[in-house]
Amino acid sequence: MIDKLESVIARHDELAELMSQPEAMQDMKAFTKMAREHRSMSELVEHAKKFIDTFNQLREDEEILNGDDPELKELVKDEIGPLREEIAQQEEKLKILLIPKDPDDDKNTILEIRSGTGGDEAALFAGNLYRMYLRYAERQGWKTEIMTLHDNEGGGIKEVIVTINGEGAYGQLKFESGVHRVQRIPETESSGRVHTSAATVAVLPEAEDVDIEVNETDLKIDTYRASGAGGQHVNKTESAIRITHNPTGLVVTCQDETSQHKNRDKAMKVLRSRLYEVEMEKQHKERADARKSMVSTGDRSAKIRTYNFPQGRVTDHRINLTLYKLNDIMDGDLTETIEALKLEDQKAAMEAV
Repeated sequence: MIDKLESVIARHDELAELMSQPEAMQDMKAFTKMAREHRSMSELVEHAKKFIDTFNQLREDEEILNGDDPELKELVKDEIGPLREEIAQQEEKLKILLIPKDPDDDKNTILEIRSGTGGDEAALFAGNLYRMYLRYAERQGWKTEIMTLHDNEGGGIKEVIVTINGEGAYGQLKFESGVHRVQRIPETESSGRVHTSAATVAVLPEAEDVDIEVNETDLKIDTYRASGAGGQHVNKTESAIRITHNPTGLVVTCQDETSQHKNRDKAMKVLRSRLYEVEMEKQHKERADARKSMVSTGDRSAKIRTYNFPQGRVTDHRINLTLYKLNDIMDGDLTETIEALKLEDQKAAMEAV
């Protein structure tokens, strides 16, 4: 393990040296890639240095213990036990840190929530999920910005797309993609019967220009008048944007801003992230046989979680985790659930190594 850790430290130092060169920023795409790799290695390098120091200390103490100096033997014999325990603990931590890291984990994310089966009740639930994720983002100190929001006439939302900007946002939320199911008694239900509704959640890493290039000639851009609330300016000008990516057929619309330019920028941000997701899915399929983990499939059609209001429980079906703290979770306390999902994914990754 020492050789592997030393090579990691050497690579970290090499990247720092390369980025410090005067000509490094001439190629921003390459510089951004190096900076991202350097940042992603920082925690591993910190623990690697501690492990090597502890390992060398233990080796020195063992040499003394096998030597001829009784006074020195007496000094080190009580150190060896704790050092061995510390090394064992550090090794477990390093095994996790040495798992190849998803390069997208540190990125900002685009969160898409859409009401599914269940009519108005599904739209209300989609609104509940939206608030839940906003509260979680607030707890993490992340910034959020609405890209698209379509209300439902009966309350709740039909669709919302929001960007979440913050360190590690995608890595924390990426396992939330899928179908979320709710079981509760609607306010309009006079007989007290429990209804089941659903909403879909998609979590995309925010793609940057350096991640994916979009050829302008592949785009069909239409402008139209925005509908709904927004004041006279919105309704009198063709500020809304619809972008069609001809090679894939992907269509993105944005009408929330009064400026056509701002709507175009937002729509392009969503389009790049969706195109990036298409590429990610191809890679995931290629790796599917080597690593099978229910947590990391990212299948939007898979039912991943049930929120049962009468019983006050939330069940994540991928890892058979049930928590009786529904109110806390709906208020954005997702830490226990997310950490359990990440741990399960790490176990699957370690088994595949």
